[in-house]
Amino acid sequence: MIRVSRLVIYPIKSCRGVEVNLATVGTTGFELDRRWMLIGDDGRFLSQREHHQLALVRVQIEGDLLRLEAPGLSSLEVGFDGAVGPASRVQIWDDECAAIDEGDEAAGWFSRCLGISARLVRMASDNARPLGSSTAEPGDHVSFADGFPFLLLSAASLDGLNRRLSLPVPMDRFRPNIVVDGCQPHAEDGWNRIRIGEVGFRFAKPCARCVITTVDQATGERKREPLRTLSTYRTVDGQVLFGQNLVHEGRGLIRVGDSVEVLDLARNE
Repeated sequence: MIRVSRLVIYPIKSCRGVEVNLATVGTTGFELDRRWMLIGDDGRFLSQREHHQLALVRVQIEGDLLRLEAPGLSSLEVGFDGAVGPASRVQIWDDECAAIDEGDEAAGWFSRCLGISARLVRMASDNARPLGSSTAEPGDHVSFADGFPFLLLSAASLDGLNRRLSLPVPMDRFRPNIVVDGCQPHAEDGWNRIRIGEVGFRFAKPCARCVITTVDQATGERKREPLRTLSTYRTVDGQVLFGQNLVHEGRGLIRVGDSVEVLDLARNE
């Protein structure tokens, strides 16, 4: 039987995730997932692609605030609905949406962490960023995630990769929201719709992997693997594909241990 083995929320885009046993699916994905992100002076988002130090920012959810820690810095607390700064338009890939600045204290903390000017912003509202994919349906929205509300990966797919590597890599290299086990490697590539607990999901597209997979999430060091090995057997049309992007079809709770019901298989074209 296929079951959920891990659930992970990433409150601040590109910072460390928070593993949970239960998660609520809301309008844009898991509640609190990628509700915050960092921007530069030009309003564009900052990520581990260029700033691998973000892997070292530890995030804890404590009541109605985030507690942040990073090497060499005192901890920082950010309230879910803290001091309201000026609303602004921010850029994430080709999307522009409204965000609220979290103030000078947070900006100073992250600027010291990254060594560049950076500001922390939170999403202005649940409907601030409509899902822009060609697979989107009316009413679909997404947070500050790269493109889709959820990323699913099977433990078996990672096991298959690690059998090809001289040094295995952990699941956190791929930053999934939902990890499942009890299936064959890459079985998720053949699913079109599934149900987990109270919530249905449709599969939007395979996840094209980037250099973030080469950043050790424990040390912030950048390496060549696993992207090099993945490219030898998971390249399609010039993109390295590993895991699946999902869109939710409803709201509700999902838990570690929930069964995964495959409702519809993908059509081979």
